[in-house]
Amino acid sequence: MFKPSVTGPSSSHFRELERQIREKAERALLAASHDAGRLATSRLRDAMSGAGLGRLGRAIEATSDQDKGGRVHRSSGRELSASSAIHLNTRSERTVGAIEAYTRGANIRPRDAHWLWIPSPELQRRVKGGRRVTPANWQSSGLATRIGPLVKIPGSHAGEVLLIVPAVTVRQQGSPSPRRPPKSGKARAGRVLRENFVAFTGIRSTSRQARVDPHRIIDGVRAELPNLIAKHLEK
Repeated sequence: MFKPSVTGPSSSHFRELERQIREKAERALLAASHDAGRLATSRLRDAMSGAGLGRLGRAIEATSDQDKGGRVHRSSGRELSASSAIHLNTRSERTVGAIEAYTRGANIRPRDAHWLWIPSPELQRRVKGGRRVTPANWQSSGLATRIGPLVKIPGSHAGEVLLIVPAVTVRQQGSPSPRRPPKSGKARAGRVLRENFVAFTGIRSTSRQARVDPHRIIDGVRAELPNLIAKHLEK
């Protein structure tokens, strides 16, 4: 009499196989969420650059669970998760405010004054110490001596005023580089006299329309997560 029997793998083999599958899944989740954060950051930066927002996008960064030690989050049962967080890596209130305005829209008003002062593009952007040029630091930065004192005059409508310098000289070519006229009143070679040089335009408020939709970009990357996970599971 023949009595065949089949012996399956031991329970330890099953436990080892389960461990290997779990670890591979964890690595795939961590890598995919890390990739998604980097992909979203890259697309946000590209969108902001394409919207004419210059270098503002450089303040956007991503930090993933893989960056923070490579550990997944475990909930009840067998559920695992891993994530990336998109955030701003800057302490500049101006940068944060600008990004919020151009991603949400905003109505900007002066905090401690009656006017928002917009400097002329023909002025230097920064003064000593890296501060932005403003009417408040015009005197202390030496611009009043180098270019001339500011004089307030009405603008073209009721909600606008101008700060002008009654007379300056500017270069005929290249950057204007306004300067106080010589005592003789005659401009030096390569420069011309300009009257009523507008240094700042004052307005009551200004609106900023949202130019970039970060939620749409991030949702687009979320939709790609299954493919990112599958890619890492195949490795």
